[in-house]
Amino acid sequence: MQELAYATGIDPEALVTFHPGMRGAREKLQWASKRVTTWQEDIAYSLFGIFGVHLPVIYGEKKQNALGRLLQEIVARSGDITALDWVGKPSEFNSCLPANITSYEVAPCTLPSLSEDKIQTAVSSLHNTVAMELASKLYTLLHNTTAPRFANCRLHLPCIVFPVTAIKRRRDQDQETYFTYDVKVDGLNDLLITTEEKLIQFSRTRPSRQSLLLVRPWDRSLLELPDVADDMQSVDDCTPPASPSCDSLTGFPAEYGLDHSETHRRALRLIVHLGQPFAAFFLAQQWGGEYKRIASDHDIIAQVRDMSAVRDMMDVRTLEIL
Repeated sequence: MQELAYATGIDPEALVTFHPGMRGAREKLQWASKRVTTWQEDIAYSLFGIFGVHLPVIYGEKKQNALGRLLQEIVARSGDITALDWVGKPSEFNSCLPANITSYEVAPCTLPSLSEDKIQTAVSSLHNTVAMELASKLYTLLHNTTAPRFANCRLHLPCIVFPVTAIKRRRDQDQETYFTYDVKVDGLNDLLITTEEKLIQFSRTRPSRQSLLLVRPWDRSLLELPDVADDMQSVDDCTPPASPSCDSLTGFPAEYGLDHSETHRRALRLIVHLGQPFAAFFLAQQWGGEYKRIASDHDIIAQVRDMSAVRDMMDVRTLEIL
């Protein structure tokens, strides 16, 4: 097993417990990130069995198209957005997908996580600073958000939206391949973003005609629902989870049987999680109203300015991304 692990780069335990399917999609893509095939389309086709999918094999199509068809199937059928976590060049198939599978070679950025004690402390402090009605409304809004889906190569992505208010290019750069920008965003700490794209500089006093957004793709696991494990795709079930019905008084799922104190606690825990650093997407609106992802040469890690920015997190939309 150790020899197999060394040859494949796959952990021995994963080799022993492997089952075809969508679970752990990002890790499986990392396993295949160094794969080399005679026909470029086979980089995607050879992964059909690993993910348990059946798609048309069309030799002669572009590598990006073959990989794009596989990745859209993974996202659409599982509701798992980890396949959108990559750094590199965007695909012609869809800007939220990578042009090459090598973009998955580096593991996703590991963000710091709070201990249970720190979460409890933060929840206690929020009792006095965050209106319970506002927290419950946000929880309900995110609970009722649908899963991501693809249609005609366009990604319909549910996310929390933060408008970009200013972009300024840094001039002290030795190379012209990438450009570094100071980016200001409503509700978030200031950011540095490096990209191959030449962006138009603007500010609040000199606004841009083009809408630029920083978004947090919605991760349903942050709701900490009692049956969260059942929401994930199993090997045999390829239907994205549906949104349960909600109690009209609290806005929380009625079938969970939660009392008011428990629903309030879950709402505040959600606020705590949303206050932690997160991997963000940088989007630019196109002429037709859709958006395009602006790829960066590094993970874009954003964080809300403070807990008073809860109202900024109420802007939840499903954006259409080309």
